[in-house]
Amino acid sequence: MTRSVYVTGIDRGDGRQVVELGVMELLTRQVDRVGVFRPLVHHSPDRLFELLRARYRLSQDPATVYGMDYHEASALQAERGTDELVSTLVDRFHVVARDYDVVLVLGTDFADTQLPDELSLNARLANEFGASVIPVVGGRKQPAEAVLAETRNAYRAYEGLGCDVLAMVTNRVAPEDRDEMARQLDSRLPVPCYVVPDEPALSAPTVWQISQALGARVLLGDDSGLARDALDFVFGGAMLPKLLGALTPGCLVVTPGDRADVVVGSLAAHSAGTPPIAGLLLTLGEVPDDDVLTLAARLAPGTPVLSVPGMSFPTAEQLFSLEGKLSAATPRKAETALGLFERYADTTDLIRRVSAPSSDRLTPMMFEHKLLEQARSDKRRVVLPEGTEERVLHAAEVLLRRGVCDLTLLGPVDQIRKKAADLGIDLGETQLIDPATSELRDSFAEKYAAFRAHRGVTVELAYDVVSDVNYFGTLMVQEGLADGMVSGSVHSTAATIRPAFEIIRTRGAARSASGRAVVGDGRAKPDADIVSSVFFMCLADKVLVYGDCAVNPDPDAEQLADIAIQSAATAEQFGVEPRIAMLSYSTGTSGSGADVDKVREATELVRARRPDLKIEGPIQYDAAVEPTVAATKLPESDVAGQATVLIFPDLNTGNNTYKAVQRSAGAIAVGPVLQGLNKPVNDLSRGALVSDIVNTVAITAIQAQNSAEKAPLK
Repeated sequence: MTRSVYVTGIDRGDGRQVVELGVMELLTRQVDRVGVFRPLVHHSPDRLFELLRARYRLSQDPATVYGMDYHEASALQAERGTDELVSTLVDRFHVVARDYDVVLVLGTDFADTQLPDELSLNARLANEFGASVIPVVGGRKQPAEAVLAETRNAYRAYEGLGCDVLAMVTNRVAPEDRDEMARQLDSRLPVPCYVVPDEPALSAPTVWQISQALGARVLLGDDSGLARDALDFVFGGAMLPKLLGALTPGCLVVTPGDRADVVVGSLAAHSAGTPPIAGLLLTLGEVPDDDVLTLAARLAPGTPVLSVPGMSFPTAEQLFSLEGKLSAATPRKAETALGLFERYADTTDLIRRVSAPSSDRLTPMMFEHKLLEQARSDKRRVVLPEGTEERVLHAAEVLLRRGVCDLTLLGPVDQIRKKAADLGIDLGETQLIDPATSELRDSFAEKYAAFRAHRGVTVELAYDVVSDVNYFGTLMVQEGLADGMVSGSVHSTAATIRPAFEIIRTRGAARSASGRAVVGDGRAKPDADIVSSVFFMCLADKVLVYGDCAVNPDPDAEQLADIAIQSAATAEQFGVEPRIAMLSYSTGTSGSGADVDKVREATELVRARRPDLKIEGPIQYDAAVEPTVAATKLPESDVAGQATVLIFPDLNTGNNTYKAVQRSAGAIAVGPVLQGLNKPVNDLSRGALVSDIVNTVAITAIQAQNSAEKAPLK
């Protein structure tokens, strides 16, 4: 069984950081504890390790990551020989290996190393570490035939030196050559070869990296603007009309600092989205006056304007020598890299070949990885009504770069495009719809009026209602134009889910004679009596499912049983083995009263309807999750002490508990995830982070995968 993976190359410039990041992503999906080891390093801290540590929340001591620096290695090899060098590195590798389930080894970089036969050294280290090898061959700006030959030779070299070659990666090839190269290598190599095309956004430096390399002064711009990729350079020497025609999406405009016309004109073009630029770099140490800078800041808020003292020609020479690097400071590049690797590598087959020992635990990171992987496996279309919200746009960028799902954004189209341009976000082929001007508005008004005719809603009134982004998005889902909807980052829960209750369930919730909200008159899924919700509570070492913490104020025993059955199904759908705890202030037969009796009755109803489910109740929270307490209170229970699905007796208890655990235990709460609707609509907290939105959209896409039909591409 392979316990470590060694990613290496044959020369510099192969872009193997994409592969190293992709393999780390795969390993962390499988196991809880992944270590990193780089045998030789130019300097510490290492840029890639810092990215891995930040992204995957690694707790590994950085002192154990590196074997030695190249200078020390060269001196040791010259004085005492290669055997001594290898022996020392093997000892240091095992310091890491003994503490981790699997180790990712980052091979030498073939850059200014002064080590003879570096390929053989990597092969020997891999063998001594007991690691399987993934060699990476770079193909940027090389003829296809040369890259094909180099890939086959690299395989023979590592295989001939006794390495267990898991797969080959041919990276940074010309996009137009990619498919034919993959076909040829598939027939000529005995192991899989993943052919990855060159991606300009990865090799493009960010504006922040340019500012650091040139020692530039930042006159204007925020963090989002500085994170933009400079995909091209346009030098502003011409008159403004000519220059505007030369601008390209994502370009950095380089011009002398006294060209106020170029500064204002370029930013005005950016503001109009024709095209969005990365920013401006002003040379000669000249800075526009305050009035021009104030106008510039208003034209394109956040767009960076830099100043350097040098002249344009030497500045250009420096710019053309820069290349973008993956680092902890470039999270957007990391998303692009992962999306590229996951698209062109057969990750399912690769992880099978790695044979990393699977963890018995489902950690929050594993849960998040599985969400994205499962959503990506059968892409669905999710509509996001809050298309002008900054967090939603950032989440859309992550989802698009990772290839998680197709997206529709709602809102004034010009405003969405301008906001995306200001944030440096490329929305690609994302569908943008303004409900107020959409050709769908008339037909949606007729459909909504039909849904709500029993409430006296006319077509004229419905015409106004469906211009609301949440109603419009819900109707898109109902009519099969989208597979699911996520909203709530700037809307209340009621504003988000009321349209779903009215449209997807056909009729709104009624009120019983007691005044309590019930949902029995609405149409839930055929196997669900009511609509309810769960939160996925991502704790440090496990994921729990809490229900219902958002929808039903005081469910009766029948409804509580339905919530438990729905929640178990949702848990299982997302990889959490359901062991249900029906919570109460009493455990077993120790208490009595109406509240306890309700939970006891609900538990028996679940047992009668679903005898296959593991369930315990009534049970107190500590007895449900803590084995030592369970051993005292319910020693014979299959659920006590190890519950994964916790059902609260009412909304007051559930909502307060999830918030208390979220804040006091530092848990990540994903949800509320609605269950019981015919089609998925999910709500966000108004304080949702970008990662929360990404996770909720992935959950919605997975829920939609159970639907019989897929929304058509538009």
